Amino acid sequence: MGLISQLLTLPLAPVRGTVWVLDQVVQAAEREHYDPGPVRTQLAELERELLSGDIDEEEFDRREDELLDWLAECETYQRRLNDNS
Repeated sequence: MGLISQLLTLPLAPVRGTVWVLDQVVQAAEREHYDPGPVRTQLAELERELLSGDIDEEEFDRREDELLDWLAECETYQRRLNDNS
């Protein structure tokens, strides 16, 4: 960017900075939201609940399906991130 361009766009610097910060916050939130680790932990806990008799097969199946769907979504997001890198 040339000196004249920098001078002409100087008033937009705070806006660009704010947009950059917001973009970083969104990216961090997405990484946390789509982290498959907690989902795997919940699946393991769910299995412990089934084995200990705290929940029945029907409840296990329902919750397992939800968690597996969420895990698939997390893994799809992770693959998309890796493909864009």
